[in-house]
Amino acid sequence: MSTAEIAHAKGRSSYRWIVAGMIFSIYTIAAADRANLGVALPFIRQEFEMSNAQAGGLMSLFLLAYALAQIPAGLAFSRFGVSRILPGAMIMTSVLTGLVGTAGSLLALKLYRLGLGVAEGPLPISMTTTINNWFPPREKGIASGIFLSAVKFGPVIVPPLCAVIISLWGWREVFYFFAVPGILLSIAWYFMVADHPSKSRFVNQAELDYISEPAAADTRPTSAGSTAGQPAVRSFSRLDAFIRRREVSQLETRRQVFGSWQIWGSALSYCFQLGVSSVLLAWIPTYLMTVKGFSVMNMGLVSAAPWVGAVLGNLLGGYCSDRWLAGRRKPGMLLSALGTSVMMYLLINSPADPLAYGLLLMATGVVLSLGFSSYMVYPMALASKQTFPIANAIVNMVGQLGAAATPFLTGLLLDSYGWSYVFSYLAIGSFVSFVLLLTIIEPVPRAATS
Repeated sequence: MSTAEIAHAKGRSSYRWIVAGMIFSIYTIAAADRANLGVALPFIRQEFEMSNAQAGGLMSLFLLAYALAQIPAGLAFSRFGVSRILPGAMIMTSVLTGLVGTAGSLLALKLYRLGLGVAEGPLPISMTTTINNWFPPREKGIASGIFLSAVKFGPVIVPPLCAVIISLWGWREVFYFFAVPGILLSIAWYFMVADHPSKSRFVNQAELDYISEPAAADTRPTSAGSTAGQPAVRSFSRLDAFIRRREVSQLETRRQVFGSWQIWGSALSYCFQLGVSSVLLAWIPTYLMTVKGFSVMNMGLVSAAPWVGAVLGNLLGGYCSDRWLAGRRKPGMLLSALGTSVMMYLLINSPADPLAYGLLLMATGVVLSLGFSSYMVYPMALASKQTFPIANAIVNMVGQLGAAATPFLTGLLLDSYGWSYVFSYLAIGSFVSFVLLLTIIEPVPRAATS
């Protein structure tokens, strides 16, 4: 940062990071609301008899409704903005979470989980749209990493909290407990976060100018043989050739968005990666108790391990793509897809010791999440501000369809085969994700479009 930039920064507000904190808080609760069923499931199955396939189907119902809500939500956000939709969606998410605890039949459980998926569907697009509006290109990866770390931090706090609540009261109280924070946070969002920083009374002109700056040129830390401040693009030349980095025309219309292979290719890759994440969320608590023989408390602690790793992976991936790779998104996505394939094979013959298994799951979470923030940022370099909600909705919809299908498919595999087949299936899916990423380009970021 130059002397002039430092002087300018001293008088610049930093409210966008308060917004990032709000994004992290509200989505931590939303992620907890979807994750608590996986921990409660072994105890729910003692009350409502169901096969593995039926249990997987129950987990998938939320994700199916969640996925199908993405494109309608994207269209709504393009027209009405975030502040008119998000608070109501979060309140309904909290209400339906509490209703799960009142379910007196398997049918009621299914209906409440479907409703929860519809209610929570608008939330991820609201988060990414807010990031796209509130952060300059150089910080979008870090901000997206904060958002996606919240997606994973929810499952960090859920297993141990649920284990304590279930031990003291029962599985129904889990859902009552998690219903309250989202209502309070939705009210706070309404008063604290505007659709655009230009509409916020907490943002001064210096911060607004900073947010509106165009994407910076590719630069690397100056080496001994280079001129200070001079772009060192050549140091990325081989990487850029491999990831097929180039300038592309902006997707200005919905038709262009729906016809873009870059959008659909990244969406299909995200589909397989979210499938892995969904199985870890939905089935690992059951696996630990039925296969590994862990106690309720050990299950609660070890189930949190992949999400501790995922928080670290999301933050690290977002930071590296912004700062070390000068805004390149595909490298992290490629590394994550290939590395996850390897980690799935390692889980086939995993240790039974809780500490060793927890460390392996934590490493899995890190590797799996390195590229997740990039999936959210990738469409920002392709679409305009107006079409981004639709582009992001496509990526998230297809990704969530994969997340919805995989727990059910896992149940079918478990009823007919076993866990080795499940992990092998996930490994193959992650490798397919890697191949799909090779078919899309790495777009050069442009200046922000109002």
